[in-house]
Amino acid sequence: MVSEEEIRARLERAGQSHLLRFWAELEPAGRASLLSDLALLDPEELREHCQRAAKACAQVEGPVEGLDSRMKPVQPEFLGSVRKSDPQTLKRWEEEGFHQIAQNKVAVLLLAGGQGTRLGVTYPKGMYQVGLPSGKTLYELQAERIRRVEQLAGQRHNTSCTVPWYIMTSEFTLKPTVEFFKENNFFQLDPANVIMFEQRMLPAVNFNGQAILERKDKVAMAPDGNGGLYRALVDNGILGDMERRGVQYVHVYCVDNILVKMADPVFIGFCVLKGADCGAKVVEKAYPTEPVGVVCQVDGIYQVVEYSEVGLETVQRQDESGNLVFNAGNICNHFFTRSFLQTVTREFEPLLKSHVAIKKVPFVDEDGNLVKPLKPNGIKMEKFVFDVFQFSKNFVAFEVLREEEFSPLKNADTVNKDSPTTARQALLAQHYRWAVQAGAHFLDENGVRIPEQSSTVGTENPVLCEISPLVSYFGEGLEVYLKDEDIHSPFLLDEKKAKLLEKA
Repeated sequence: MVSEEEIRARLERAGQSHLLRFWAELEPAGRASLLSDLALLDPEELREHCQRAAKACAQVEGPVEGLDSRMKPVQPEFLGSVRKSDPQTLKRWEEEGFHQIAQNKVAVLLLAGGQGTRLGVTYPKGMYQVGLPSGKTLYELQAERIRRVEQLAGQRHNTSCTVPWYIMTSEFTLKPTVEFFKENNFFQLDPANVIMFEQRMLPAVNFNGQAILERKDKVAMAPDGNGGLYRALVDNGILGDMERRGVQYVHVYCVDNILVKMADPVFIGFCVLKGADCGAKVVEKAYPTEPVGVVCQVDGIYQVVEYSEVGLETVQRQDESGNLVFNAGNICNHFFTRSFLQTVTREFEPLLKSHVAIKKVPFVDEDGNLVKPLKPNGIKMEKFVFDVFQFSKNFVAFEVLREEEFSPLKNADTVNKDSPTTARQALLAQHYRWAVQAGAHFLDENGVRIPEQSSTVGTENPVLCEISPLVSYFGEGLEVYLKDEDIHSPFLLDEKKAKLLEKA
């Protein structure tokens, strides 16, 4: 334990002595806890962090001067597309992906350090149930997709294979996530292949450049953004673990996308055959002014440009065919080679830009009273996982269909976008499409067939159809169970039901 005197000296050097202003009032346990937290903060880094936060906040966010003229879209030779590729090409990519998975060369890495504040819950997002007939959580769906893709790769190559699951948590999400996985027996995955690790935390800072006290004995801390991944890989020896396992390719994704394809063999195969060291899945923007970042080139270097950084004319620019020029919406779904991650952590991580997030941060005032602010009062500094694109020697983008692969869960149902309802509808609509493509017919309560076109995404959808990832990873193989079957809604096709239908 570092002494009080040493901590005081460090805070003095950092210009943050106020963090001990309630020291005399603290009980021994509170003092020990505060010293323990402060001991983790390097004084020089703390001083720079607080100064940088205040300075960055003072700079007005908005369009970046000259950026519009320097932007170019992803070049066709570096862009793959599910929609525009012929079946033979897609099959070749998929076969290559399964080949790499079967050799134990592919891992998935989940970014799960954020709190579900906008969703309105006090537990990690992965534990959330969106109201599916099965009652499954996001974590369970993802675990089952991993199990299924392992099975498919193993069957194709007559082997037993493993896709390790690395889960980056934070101080807020580590303990509940570990406990949740234990309570659920790791969803039948081998616990040795589920590796949880913690990203760093950074102090929240007020507009005057002072770290905020959340309580008399606790500094307000926040995860360092999903770009904190690169320091966390080093802090926790993750790249060494990957190397010992023989992992060469890593599929990185965010926890909140209910449609995410774990270790997607088509995406993996495309990137490997292109010789890419870094890749990004993208979706076509829903409309020109959709507030999402776009993957593009700036001065010949790939990066994500945020909607707010460019002018309306650039956002709406069209080509000769009437398509948006900057149309590759970023969905935080990435491919990296392990060697690229090693290079980033060794050489480039310190060069990553810190981004400003202005938040409402609870704090104690000068009299020691807890204040829950009604308007933003604090700065949280974050790094973004995609800011490493610029260091890639062979970057590729891969366009997928939004309705098949992207429906994020960010807001409570009071917001009509990216909510539990929209996520649930997206998954059920997808599974309905799979069932119909496999030859199923749905019946209403009177036994009358429901016309196919009457079942679309939306609250009025008369059909509820859910298919377990353990039965089908992405719609494959369902003809065996569903061809020419008359099915009543709601319908849940799990492993048990699949066996009954197969026998029939």
